Amino acid sequence: MFKLLIFTLVGVGAQLVDGALGMAFGVTATTLLVFSGVGPAHASAAVHFAEVGTTLASGASHWRFRNIDWPLVLRLGVPGAVGAFLGATVLSQLSTSAAVPVTSTILLAIGVYVLLRFSIRPPAVNDARTSPHTAKFLSPLGLFGGFIDASGGGGWGPITTSTLLSRGKTAPRTVIGSVSASEFLVSAAASIGFIFGLGSDFFDNIPIIAGLALGGIIAAPVAAWLVSRVPATLLGTGVGGIIIITNAQKLFKTFDVTGVVATLGYLALVAVWAGLLVVAWRRSRLSAAEAAGDLHRIDAENDTPIESEAPSLELSTGEKS
Repeated sequence: MFKLLIFTLVGVGAQLVDGALGMAFGVTATTLLVFSGVGPAHASAAVHFAEVGTTLASGASHWRFRNIDWPLVLRLGVPGAVGAFLGATVLSQLSTSAAVPVTSTILLAIGVYVLLRFSIRPPAVNDARTSPHTAKFLSPLGLFGGFIDASGGGGWGPITTSTLLSRGKTAPRTVIGSVSASEFLVSAAASIGFIFGLGSDFFDNIPIIAGLALGGIIAAPVAAWLVSRVPATLLGTGVGGIIIITNAQKLFKTFDVTGVVATLGYLALVAVWAGLLVVAWRRSRLSAAEAAGDLHRIDAENDTPIESEAPSLELSTGEKS
């Protein structure tokens, strides 16, 4: 019962992040599961099996609101599924002692990416509802993203969504909707790979899967509230720092980094994280001020006809007198 509670709390934390940022459920959940003592392969297997249902529901919702470009889904999702199956197979064959540094390194790198991605101003994008990207660009991206996602326990969203948004050629809603739909293929392929790789041991993950699902359901409405209250830049920077420090702790422990060196390492990471949090906070304040300025300008423009009439009436009155 206690373990189920822990897994539920992990699901709550991961869903809060994913609901607010639109990505990083797998990265957050796997990081927290590995930190709580679950083996990397079992953590990634449980996360991907849980994501089969969530990504199907998410893809259906985006399809309903016409946020999906199906050629983009196929060109990205099919190679992603191949990469995910290979990544799951590779991770399943590694021993726990060998898998921890591999998974932690991948997660730490993704944490750095998330940290930098949200601490700087996102690039401008256009409103194209279909993607101009060809299979020549999307297939390697999907293959790499799927392999990293399965072998590292997450990363599909941070890698593919951020890359496509940074290209600035497709509307954000189409990118997010299409990546969410393609993630179903990735999660399903990864789950099949883990079933083959782990065998009957795969079903030991049922309590973890149940906890993640329960936590996700509980946190979904809170995440919807959170996204309207906390700027994505600030939250993403905070989550990226947590992922980095948590996985750095695992790597320090694995390679027996202790004492002064470990202390200096943590201090350096915290200092950089704090600095980028300040940058993200200032950017969020600036964006809010710019948005407020636009609103004031619009209000002023709407009031201009009324205000312009008053001086003319006063002037004409003065002239008559």
